[in-house]
Amino acid sequence: MQKNINIQNKKARFEYEILSKYIAGIQLSGTEIKSIRQSKARITESFCEFNERGELFVINMFIDQYSHGGFFNHNTKSARKLLLNKQELKKLRKEIQNVGLTIIPLRLFMTDKGWAKLQIALCKGKKIYDKREAIKDRDNKKSLARLKKNY
Repeated sequence: MQKNINIQNKKARFEYEILSKYIAGIQLSGTEIKSIRQSKARITESFCEFNERGELFVINMFIDQYSHGGFFNHNTKSARKLLLNKQELKKLRKEIQNVGLTIIPLRLFMTDKGWAKLQIALCKGKKIYDKREAIKDRDNKKSLARLKKNY
């Protein structure tokens, strides 16, 4: 029985407005996947970027070194290639040309077959007043839920 891995980027939903979501595979080495299976990864400060050949890479994703890796351990913050269809890559590259759009990882999870997948989203950055409005909405929903519970 495999442990359910679900590593989320909670800051992304607060700091960005999500336009569309995609699920991509990740090209990993042996010690990287073993560390992910132990839930020793973070995607909070990571983002995605295209290289000159049109391939999509996740940058700044932290995967802790495997405890029993020894000499063959991986770099903790190296760029990792994302695996998407050619049509999806072309569409994302075309959308990135727009000013203010970026690709942010939302969730790192394991499939039933044991493959690591990354849910990425095409996002637009929020302004400060949008963030304040989101905080006000959240507080209003909490107070409304309290009132409904009491009555």
